[in-house]
Amino acid sequence: MKSMVLTGIRKMEMIEVPDPKIENDTDVLIKMERVGVCGSDIHYYTTGKIGSQVVEYPFPVGHEGAGTVVEIGKAVTHVKIGDEIAVEPAMPCWDCDQCNVGRPHTCRNLKFLGCPGQADGCLSEYIVMPETSCFPLDKSMVLDDGALSEPLAIGVYAVKQSIPLKEASVGILGFGPIGMSVLLPAKAMGARSMYVTDKIDARLEIARSQGVNYVCNPDQEDVVAKVAELEPNMLDVVFECCGKQEALENAIDLLKPGGKLMVIGIPEFDYWQLSADKARRKEITFTNVRRQNHALEPTLEMMKNKVFDAHQMVTHRFSFDKTKEAFDLVDNYADGVMKAMIEF
Repeated sequence: MKSMVLTGIRKMEMIEVPDPKIENDTDVLIKMERVGVCGSDIHYYTTGKIGSQVVEYPFPVGHEGAGTVVEIGKAVTHVKIGDEIAVEPAMPCWDCDQCNVGRPHTCRNLKFLGCPGQADGCLSEYIVMPETSCFPLDKSMVLDDGALSEPLAIGVYAVKQSIPLKEASVGILGFGPIGMSVLLPAKAMGARSMYVTDKIDARLEIARSQGVNYVCNPDQEDVVAKVAELEPNMLDVVFECCGKQEALENAIDLLKPGGKLMVIGIPEFDYWQLSADKARRKEITFTNVRRQNHALEPTLEMMKNKVFDAHQMVTHRFSFDKTKEAFDLVDNYADGVMKAMIEF
């Protein structure tokens, strides 16, 4: 089969690799149909690493996937041949201390699609996953929904971890796919007011179309001053979704005393810097969001019931053989890209 692999910094090739085989009774063989390009994929593409996770070439990335079941192990009961499914990229052991306390997303033995040292990514024609990572799509849903459910589940998980959102004032710093994945469930769960920043005007237009209270390009306006005019008490919760130092600093200034900062963005540096004085005096709560936990099924249910519509997130489409073009587009934030989708 064909697989798209990283071969160096900003280098990618399509190669022939052996077809994957079902080895365990609970395995599912999946024909890939859609793969969304994620910011973490771009980190591996442009720097070869995320923190301590370093790529050894060649390596296939990709973890936002949807596909069709083509073969199942004899013990599989949750999906059947022909099902269109969303692929949960996490493969926990289900037996360590983290799994046993309901935290499979921080499993001690976690394997995650497209994560160096753990598992190859899903930018291949076929992959094999355990049944526990396969979630059938409702007949009313399309394959795009399956791929989008992965980033959306991160947003749903982050929102559920924050302070109760009903009547809350919310800031979203960075309105890429993760920022939008936060906005949609936050709005659905009753946030009173929402403030969005991004440096790409096309993304701000998408935010405006979602009916937020205020959008701002921080390169052109003083975000903190403007929000203070509109929300004198400042914000209950801020979601940092871009992994930028200046966004973290803005977040501390934007939060009211007792506010909560949800850190979702993946920085390319090793250490955040913050004002100990401001954070201490305001008694800010910091919560790091690590992917998602028990949120994929609720997200698919919300999508099925049209609690929110994420289709506007997909702004560009590429065939499998044009994957490198998709990565270059997202890397350069070109043409107002929000989410690039690979179609097999």
